[in-house]
Amino acid sequence: MRKILVAGALAAVCIALTACGRRGTIAVENEGAGSDLLRISHPAKYLLLPVEEACGEKRVTLVTGSPADVAMDVRLAHDSVDYFVPFELPAGAAEAVVRVEGVAPDAVFWDRVALSDRFDTSNTDYYRPAYHHTPAYGWMNDPNGLVYKDGEYHLYYQYNPYGSKWGNMHWGHSVSRDLVHWEPLPAAIARDTMGHIFSGSAVVDKNNDAGFGRDAIIAFYTSAGDRQVQCMAYSTDNGRIFTKYGGNPVLTPFDGLRDFRDPKVFRYEPEQKWYMIVSAYKEMRLYSSEDMKEWEYVSAFGDGYGVQPRMFECPDFVELPVDGDERNRKWVMIVNVNPGCMFGGSATEYFVGDFDGREFVCESAPETVKWLDYGKDHYATVCFSNTGARTIAVPWMSNWQYANDTPIMQHRGANALPRELSLYTKDGETYVAAGVVEEARLLRGRSRQAGDVSVEGEHMLADLAAGFGGAFEIELDVTPGRAGRVGMELCNGAGEKAEIYLDMEAGRLVMDRTESGETGFGRRSEEYADAAPDAAGPLNYANDFALATWAPLSLCEGGTYRLDIFVDRCSVEIFVDGGRIAMTNLVFPTEPYDAVRLFAEGGTARFSDVTAYELKL
Repeated sequence: MRKILVAGALAAVCIALTACGRRGTIAVENEGAGSDLLRISHPAKYLLLPVEEACGEKRVTLVTGSPADVAMDVRLAHDSVDYFVPFELPAGAAEAVVRVEGVAPDAVFWDRVALSDRFDTSNTDYYRPAYHHTPAYGWMNDPNGLVYKDGEYHLYYQYNPYGSKWGNMHWGHSVSRDLVHWEPLPAAIARDTMGHIFSGSAVVDKNNDAGFGRDAIIAFYTSAGDRQVQCMAYSTDNGRIFTKYGGNPVLTPFDGLRDFRDPKVFRYEPEQKWYMIVSAYKEMRLYSSEDMKEWEYVSAFGDGYGVQPRMFECPDFVELPVDGDERNRKWVMIVNVNPGCMFGGSATEYFVGDFDGREFVCESAPETVKWLDYGKDHYATVCFSNTGARTIAVPWMSNWQYANDTPIMQHRGANALPRELSLYTKDGETYVAAGVVEEARLLRGRSRQAGDVSVEGEHMLADLAAGFGGAFEIELDVTPGRAGRVGMELCNGAGEKAEIYLDMEAGRLVMDRTESGETGFGRRSEEYADAAPDAAGPLNYANDFALATWAPLSLCEGGTYRLDIFVDRCSVEIFVDGGRIAMTNLVFPTEPYDAVRLFAEGGTARFSDVTAYELKL
């Protein structure tokens, strides 16, 4: 038996570790081949694992002797410690056994691993959002299983509790009664022997069609191991604890397809059936079922449609009234694509058309591309189920080009603000508007008004957001007049800025973050390296992060534009004319933005009803 490294030397005996007033001991037994057993007597609640993000993943397993024991992948520290993650130990046990594999004898891990009954989640990240949903610690990507029941919005999400980079996919869980105040809950569905728990959806089974009880919440997810298959789990306690269905998987691809994931289940009343839409590489496949256990193939859509090239992921399928007319309803297929974003990496597109229970027929030409958001950090967008007449979508706020590299440690990943979807018509096409939910107004605190300002050249509003801690909303109307370029800069004392403007000559809304703060972590991909500003590529291309994004102003009516801009410590979200244009971008200023510079070039522009609100929970 050998022991944890203590002060750089291997001890020959067990070491006692104090854990919040109680004592436990960790004895290390070398199994050979780079494997060690940690035998923990009288274990505390957690084994705190030191993490070094530059290290490769090592395997950590709670050993119970059960075939269900699953190794988790953790970047255990070798040279230094970036942060700790908690590894939960069995409550009340006389002994717990944990296997660690691949940790070198001289790794700092052996000095720093510890027992504790507490894990401190107090914020240590400068860039943690002030009002956006984030995990308390660890990694988060796609929202999953969005469902409303008994006054609660349930937000499940792709979650790694063992580090702030992608891995160990669980379903994390938070709940809210107002879509802005979120309460973190324990992870709801854990990685198991079938694989990672990938994205999916949840429904309320009001008629007990699945047989797990009336009003049970039924979750559908992809088990991603050697293959990707669709599985289900059910909860009878309002979504806190899920039991995995013993008959899993409930759906496998009929052609052995490798990329087959992200099931979205919905009720289609004309057929009195449940339908599932699943991402199947470069198309979506539809299935139907009466009991949610046995699924029959219906049809497919997507081959050759939309942006090219792309991988279809994270679908949704919702029906909405056109221009508010309930007698004229159309179906919207939301498709998240990676790559495919016009600015590189991942993004969300959609198709509008008709669905008769068998086929979805898109009303636009196959080459037509419609984006739900024109920023770079809007992905994996899906909608809540069981919300009645409202259709509320939640995106993940990042991009796969740099999601693992953002300058954050304690947590990585946030959700953009929820958006309420609606359909409007413009120039013979039907579009989705994604306006911020009305509940976001609950965040407003003190306000400052700048009133109406006519600008030719520039006009500084030096104190508009002062003292707001980088978390604020700006509402205003912009009438460009004869100005060719009109907008604002969000500024700070470090000389950093995020520029938002209307380019009237090009007919674009633009946000430029090339000088917004920290940008160097974005690598320069070859995907759009040669793109010119007038092509589909990004403006001012420096790397995958330091660029500008743009949206066509033709989506709006023109004349005067209503802008609603939400700024948080690491993001800017822009909504124009109630969401006809939405644009979501991360920013990492080294000091909070606290001033605004209005500008107009080539003429006089009018900024009306300029108001800033401090936002906080």
